[in-house]
Amino acid sequence: MAQEPVLNAPILTARGLVKRYGRVTALDNADFDLYPGEILAVIGDNGAGKSSMIKAISGAITPDEGEIHLEGQPVQFRSPIEARKAGIETVYQNLALSPALSIADNMFLGRELRKPGIMGSVFRKLDRTAMEKFSRDKLSELGLMTIQNINQAVETLSGGQRQGVAVARAAAFGSKVIILDEPTAALGVKESRRVLELIQDVRRRGIPIVLISHNMPHVFEVADRIHIHRLGRRLCVINPKDYTMSDAVAFMTGAKEAPGEALAA
Repeated sequence: MAQEPVLNAPILTARGLVKRYGRVTALDNADFDLYPGEILAVIGDNGAGKSSMIKAISGAITPDEGEIHLEGQPVQFRSPIEARKAGIETVYQNLALSPALSIADNMFLGRELRKPGIMGSVFRKLDRTAMEKFSRDKLSELGLMTIQNINQAVETLSGGQRQGVAVARAAAFGSKVIILDEPTAALGVKESRRVLELIQDVRRRGIPIVLISHNMPHVFEVADRIHIHRLGRRLCVINPKDYTMSDAVAFMTGAKEAPGEALAA
C-alpha cells in the first residue's frame, strides 16, 4: 500500500506549458506539481499530451511558453543532458540501453569514469574497476543481483532485468527526481511485480517519482496522487484512496465530469 506523501513545497512545478507542432497543440497551458517523497502517477488517453509534458520537464523538448521550477528555482532545459545534470533522470519506454554493451557500460553510458591521474586525463583510460564496483553496489541496493555478471551484455538479459538496469541507472544518478515512462508495458506479471517493488524501493530512499502508465491496477497500487491529463492540460489531481479505477478512466475519457475539489489539487 502506498505511503502518505510528504506534502510541503513542491520539488518540481510547471505552469502554463504550451507546445505546438504546426496546427496541433500538444500542450495547452498545462500545469504540473511533484512533491518531495511521493509517487505521482500521470495518466491520460492517447494523444492527451502527457508524453509532451514529461518531455518538456525532462528536457527532450522545449516548450513554446510556460515556466518550470525545480526546488523553487526557474529552469530551462535545452536537452535531456541538462536535466540530468540538474538531478532529473528519465527512463523512457525504449529504455535507451545499448544491447551490445555490458551492464556496467550501460550504467555509465555518457558519463564514463576516467582513471585518476595522467592515465585518465591524458590517455583517457576508463576506470572500469570503479564503474563495475559502483554498478554492482547499485544493483545490489535494489535487490537486482540475480544478475551474476556485471560484464554480461544487456542483450542477454530478460525484459524485467533490462528494466531493472534502466531503473537502477536512474536511481543511481537521479538525485532529485526520477521519471518512469510506462515501465511495465512490455513485461509479464512476475517481472512487472519486481519493477513495482523497485519503484517503491527507490521512493523509500527519498527520491520522488513520476510514473506514466496505462496500467490502472499498478497506478492505484503505488501512487500517492494521480495527475489526470486531458486535451493537452491537467484536468485534475485525485487521491487514489478516494476514487475507483473506473472513476479515473471516466475522468480521463470525459465520460464523467472531474470533481471540483480535485481541479486545483
